[in-house]
Amino acid sequence: MDILQRLAQALDRPLFPWKTLIVGFSLGQYAFESYLSWRQYKVLQQKKPPKALESEVSQEVFDKSQVGNHLKLDDAPSSDISSQAYGRAKSKFGFVSALYGQVQNLAVIYGDFLPKIWALTGVWLARYAPTRFSGEISHTLIFFFTFNIIQTILSLPTSYYSTFVLEEKFGFNKQTRTLFFTDLLKGQALMAVLGGPILSAFLAIIQKTGNSFFYYLWLFGIGVQVFMITIYPIVILPLFNKLSPLEPGALKTGVENLAKRLKFPLSELHVIDGSKRSAHSNAYFYGLPWKKHIVIYDTLIEKSDPEEVVAVLSHELGHWSLSHTTKLFGIAQFHMFYIFALFSVFINNRSLYQSFGFFNEFPIIIGFILFSDALAPMDTVVKLLMNVLSRKFEFEADAFAMKLGYSTELAKSLIKLQIQNLSTMDADWVYASYHFSHPILTERLGAIGYYGEKSVSSKQDEKVIQAKDREL
Repeated sequence: MDILQRLAQALDRPLFPWKTLIVGFSLGQYAFESYLSWRQYKVLQQKKPPKALESEVSQEVFDKSQVGNHLKLDDAPSSDISSQAYGRAKSKFGFVSALYGQVQNLAVIYGDFLPKIWALTGVWLARYAPTRFSGEISHTLIFFFTFNIIQTILSLPTSYYSTFVLEEKFGFNKQTRTLFFTDLLKGQALMAVLGGPILSAFLAIIQKTGNSFFYYLWLFGIGVQVFMITIYPIVILPLFNKLSPLEPGALKTGVENLAKRLKFPLSELHVIDGSKRSAHSNAYFYGLPWKKHIVIYDTLIEKSDPEEVVAVLSHELGHWSLSHTTKLFGIAQFHMFYIFALFSVFINNRSLYQSFGFFNEFPIIIGFILFSDALAPMDTVVKLLMNVLSRKFEFEADAFAMKLGYSTELAKSLIKLQIQNLSTMDADWVYASYHFSHPILTERLGAIGYYGEKSVSSKQDEKVIQAKDREL
């Protein structure tokens, strides 16, 4: 506590150029990530698959790969529909969206939008709300929801283009515009119903517990996580997707036998209708330690053999058996504690508030937003280290599946998903180290010890399945 107080005093210096420093951090991170994206874009211009994949992926597949449900492979020009073309299209979009985000950030900072929105919401509160709602918590809630709505509107052009232009072109998007905007409204409603009480409690804890607030805030954060894990399958997930019991058959028998073999506390086995939004594919588990649920996307079942799906789940359950999920949860709690502890250093930093136009009021929520911006360089380092750890865990989960006897099935599934997803066949090592939480395909196949049986032919009439970040 004494160390934190001394640090707080040292950092609260009049006329300290916090705005210049934070803008410098932001521009520096933008420049660095743009440089990494440029390095990756050069890799995406390669004309041949990596040597390690030559026996598995033919040149024709590399050039054309698979196409969307609305296109036929023979009709698709390789210059337009290929894993490389898809990667380049996403990369170009990434350049534009990153620039758009950076311009927004600078406009907010130099346009003094934070103090202006705070003042405006204060006027609304004084004019329309009863006197008993005149405190900082009520003001913060109105500010938060107003600011969130503005951010949502500003993000609409990029999210709409990504879904209905980029993903549509390559056959991944299955959403209607009605569903897209319905999901958006549901998200805002959830933000109000769940976010309002959580934010109110967050502020109340800080107001009532003094300089040691970070300890109580940390305990509250743990409680919120357990609460969300509990209500997610009951309240949140049904708002967006339909879960159905997995029908009896070879797949269900294989998954249940795998769970029994590993003593995994499987409670329910579901199929989720992911295909109504996109051709994305995934399989995951969730739940409390004594009651777990496994969810398999219908798209994964549709385009994979039962033994391949079981191999995918053997990898996922490897994370559970090797305590990866527990370790990551523990790391997340430590990270949350140090974030809140450092926030106690900045919460009363008048020079920070004044640099951004707050001279008479020092709202807690504003302090947390500015603190988060100041912490950006450290977050970049944390992200890099977490990706290193995540890739290590992925190798270990692959090795776990291999020891269970699923090495061939897992390798085939990895290759099939790589092709169906139009996923990038190779990556710049610096870009991958910074951005990727999973090893690239060639690294995983090498670690599994799979050297191929035959080249994958583009004559396979398979639909595109786009996997999420946590696909395997």
